[in-house]
Amino acid sequence: MPTDSAHDFLRSRRSIRRFKPDPIPDSVIERILTTATYTPSAHNRQPWRFVVIKSADVRPQLAKALIDKMRLDMQAEGALETEIEKRVASSIRRIDEAPVIIILCRDVTDVRINTPEENIMNIQSTALAGLQLLLAAHAEGLGGNWICWPLYAQEATRSALDLPETWEPQAIFLIGYSADTPKEKQLKPLSSITLYLNS
Repeated sequence: MPTDSAHDFLRSRRSIRRFKPDPIPDSVIERILTTATYTPSAHNRQPWRFVVIKSADVRPQLAKALIDKMRLDMQAEGALETEIEKRVASSIRRIDEAPVIIILCRDVTDVRINTPEENIMNIQSTALAGLQLLLAAHAEGLGGNWICWPLYAQEATRSALDLPETWEPQAIFLIGYSADTPKEKQLKPLSSITLYLNS
């Protein structure tokens, strides 16, 4: 692929929030996850773990785990009940509509030594796999959305999905064929976020 085309492709990825009901073949999901595993990681620990949800039976359990915590947090912040219910309904819709949900976890034991710095490296490495996953989905003509809901309800998410104790949920990816027209991305000027230290 020519350099300009590669950059155009990378810059064309957008967050998609509405999906067509079309199913995604298992072979496509496996290809996406395989590409995600080519992500660099600290000490090559490869701490990422993936939970793929296609079953309609699991979704209500996941939704309840996330929404119960969301409702409590919003009530503590003084949000109006109408605002809370609107957000709850939107969250349930998004979980129900996405053809595939992928929970990105990190294995908390997959660190070289148990120090704060090594744990941050572990989190950073897992997050890199999340970006690679989104780009791989984009390469398959799929849309995706990265949502950090599990960070607010890690224990509840783990329990709802019966995950191993060492798998710490970090993010949710809603994946499917786009039924959305994403807005143009608004970026900060490069000059405002870059410091060049030239000799």
